[in-house]
This record gives sequence, structure tokens and C-alpha cells, in this order.
Amino acid sequence: MIEENNEKVLILDFGSQYAQLIARRVRENNVFSEIVSHKITAEQIKKINPKGIIFTGGPASVYVKNAPQCDEEIVDLGIPILGICYGMQLGCQMLKATVKPTVSREYGRTTCIVNDQSKLFKSVDKDIIVWMSHGDQVVELPIEFESLAFTHNCPYAGVKHKKKAFYGVQFHPEVTHTLQGSQIIRNFLYEICGCTGTWKIDSYIEKSLHDIHSQVGDGRVVCGLSGGVDSAVTAALIHKAIGNHISCIFVDNGLLRDYEADEVVKTFKDNFTVDLHVIHARERFLDKLKGVIDPEKKRKIIGHEFIEIFKEEAKRISGVKFLAQGTLYPDVIESIPAHGGPTVTIKSHHNVGGLPAELGFELVEPLRFLFKDEVRKIGEELGLPEELVWRHPFPGPGLAIRIIGEVTKPRLEILRNTDKIVIEEIRKAGLYRSVSQCFAVLLPLSTVGVMGDERSYENVIAIRAVETTDFMTADWYRIPHEVLGTISNRVINEIKGVNRVVYDISTKPPSTIEWE
Repeated sequence: MIEENNEKVLILDFGSQYAQLIARRVRENNVFSEIVSHKITAEQIKKINPKGIIFTGGPASVYVKNAPQCDEEIVDLGIPILGICYGMQLGCQMLKATVKPTVSREYGRTTCIVNDQSKLFKSVDKDIIVWMSHGDQVVELPIEFESLAFTHNCPYAGVKHKKKAFYGVQFHPEVTHTLQGSQIIRNFLYEICGCTGTWKIDSYIEKSLHDIHSQVGDGRVVCGLSGGVDSAVTAALIHKAIGNHISCIFVDNGLLRDYEADEVVKTFKDNFTVDLHVIHARERFLDKLKGVIDPEKKRKIIGHEFIEIFKEEAKRISGVKFLAQGTLYPDVIESIPAHGGPTVTIKSHHNVGGLPAELGFELVEPLRFLFKDEVRKIGEELGLPEELVWRHPFPGPGLAIRIIGEVTKPRLEILRNTDKIVIEEIRKAGLYRSVSQCFAVLLPLSTVGVMGDERSYENVIAIRAVETTDFMTADWYRIPHEVLGTISNRVINEIKGVNRVVYDISTKPPSTIEWE
């Protein structure tokens, strides 16, 4: 889907894990962005007529065989281009600069000196902290280029071409570690591309309703409900677009949080007039998961079983032609190479890739181009309950991927009761809306403890809490020590089988938010 909006920025994906994050940063400035393959032609771009183009980073080296390239005529279109990391190197190479491996690679936070504060670096400090991640760099520029910024190890950390509308930065302005990166992106959009910021989330809603109605027509849609905001907003959008031509299926797989199954049914009965089918399948999922330890196998088993149940139930609903899924941008980028790009798969998502071809269902994915915070805004616009809209994200495979190792009834009970305590204490401390996601993980090891006068050898629980706006990058949340202490005391005292609680203080990247 391409938004019908005159202000649009195309993002050419060269394999960056941050491609969707770049898109998110552009949208924060009320400019619609869309990621396209780096194989797009100059002629195709001319037809789209974007206000600007961004070349993403990527894992390859521009000078090696089969490195991702793009149509060289793109730099002659007169459309402003911002190259980021690999994108800068590629653009510079196409414009006759020299790119080589560096003697000293740069990874992580680096001080960058800005020597030209006009346009791209307008309102940016002369000394800024940027996030570097490169082993190659531009080492020689033709006279048609100007240097805009440098670091201790990188003489051309920021450049622009004097005649072409090409700008490049060696660092990553899209990540939060580059402290003034948002201003740099805003400068590109407003100072260089001439954008005015006319795109709003309500315009996305109107376009989605039109697209859903155009795609579905008089057909019937089935939508899988999980209890989270993504599936709820998906159902609400489709219901608003086509009315009672939607049936919702909720599968209680036994892997949900405490009381969640009852809450899902109540929420949808109270707020929707859709045809709701509730399938109780706890034992069926547990039987399939017996002895399974590998997280990817868990995901595939749960996803396959979910589809099989869907298939069985959908056959009981007459006239079904479409399946609705609450697929988000991060789901797509972490599951498959984006738009034919060379992105490396991080983990599979159960709701990405669609149903098996033999089912004959066509996918309806109205949220596929959105991030979590954008989905929440749509939920609020549609009048969904605040508790549902702001519920912390919960993975499709549920507690199964928060149990490291085999999933069994006793281990599920330990984790489910622990998770309940964690969320209760986070709410009591007034932190629920401040924390983007908080949960417990049951680890596959036991440690020695002393409970009463006896030696114990029991389970370890890890607590994970993060803060983020887009879930593409995340920092660990600084829960006050007294709150952590209360959580630990309650878990160890109230949950039989646990004698140790630890706290996860890793960021994403390099870690993912979920443990599996």
C-alpha cells in the first residue's frame, strides 16, 4: 500500500535491520514513508514522485561482488537523497568517491564534529554523539563534494554533493543513541526536501478503511483475536469498514497470561457486535509441545496448530474468503527480508507469511505498515478501551517462549503466577504506562537456596522491562530498587518452586526484547 499523499519519502532497503526504524522517524515528522526494494528503477520512482529518498545501511561492502546496488540514474532525478552508512558509501561511490576498509573500525557511540551547520546539521550542536557501526568508509572525495562532519577515525562522517541533491552520513541518525539524530532527519525532510508535514494518523485510518472495503467488497473476513491491541485494532478497523461481514476467532491455547482468556471474551462482547467464536484448545497445544526445547520449533508448532484450528473453525463459517492479521512493521522486518532486500532473519513470527495456500484465504493486513505506538493511536481514535489500547505487547506464541526449555503445565503455572505478581507490582508503583513492556521469564536451570532451615534447589526467574517507542530498539527500564525488591520477595515467598529472581539489563540491539 502506498499512501495517497503528496508528501512521501521512499526508503530504499539495502539490508538494514533499521529500515523500519528510519520509516518510523520520518513519520514522527508527519511525512509518510514507505520502504521499497533497492532494485526499484528510476522510472518507477519518477511515477511515485516522492519528496525525498533515503538509502539505508546494510551489512555488505559496496566494493565486493554482488553487493546490493541501485539504479544509478536515481541520483540524477533531482530528488533529494540521504544516504545512511552503507547508503552513504554507495551514493558516494556512484558519484566517483573512493570507499575502502578502515584501519580502525567504529562501533558504538562516537563524538562527531560538525563543520557545516547549514541545512542537514541545522540546529545541531557542533560536537554531537552519534552511533557508528561500520568497517568501511569513504576515504577520498571528488572536488564536487563537501565535507560536513568528521570523527577521530572517519574524515567524512557527513558529506554533500555540490551539484547533485545527495547528502550522506556515515553514522545512524535513526537510532536513539545518536542524540540529535531526529533533528538531522527532520532537517533532511524540511530544510532539504521541502516537506510541510501534512500526514496524520487519521488520514491513515481513512485510507485503511477505503483499502479494506476495496479489497474485501461483500466477502467475509475471519480475524484471529489474541487479546492484544494489534488484533483488536485490526478487528475494529475491519468492522468499521465492512460492518458485520467479519467473524472473530479466539483460540485459548493455554499459553496466555492469568485471566486473559476471560478478559478477551468480555472485552469483545462489551465493545463489538461481531460474530465471536471461542475455541478451547489448551490440551491440544500442550500435547504438541511435549519435549520441544528449540524456540523456533515452538513458534512453528504453535503457529501451525493455530492455523489448523483456524482452518477447522473457518469451515464452519460460510462465505469466508479473507483472513485478517494484526501484522506490524517490526514483525515483518524480524521475520523475512524486507521487499526483496538482503536483511538477515532474526526470528520468525507466527502471524507473518499468511495461511497455507490450500486454504484459499486472502490476507487482510491493515496494520502491516505501522509501529506499535501508531497502532495505539488508531485504537484511541476508534474508541477502544484504554486498558486494551495500552496493554503491554504479548507474543503470539504466548508464555511458551518465555519458558526457556520444555513447556509443561507445572512450568506454565509457575510463570503465569509470577507474571501476575510482576504486573500487579508494576501497576501499584504507577509504572505500567511508563514501561513499554514488562514480563517474567522462567529459566532452564535451578540454583541452590536456603528456605527456612532447609536447602533448596529450585527455579530461577528473570524479570525483563524495557522502554521504547518503536520496539525496533529498546533500553532496559530502571525499575526502582524497592519495587524490584518487592517483586522478588513476593515471587520467592508466594510461588512454589522459585528461589531466585534476576533482572535483565540488556538493550536491543544487541539483545532482543523477548528471550526466545
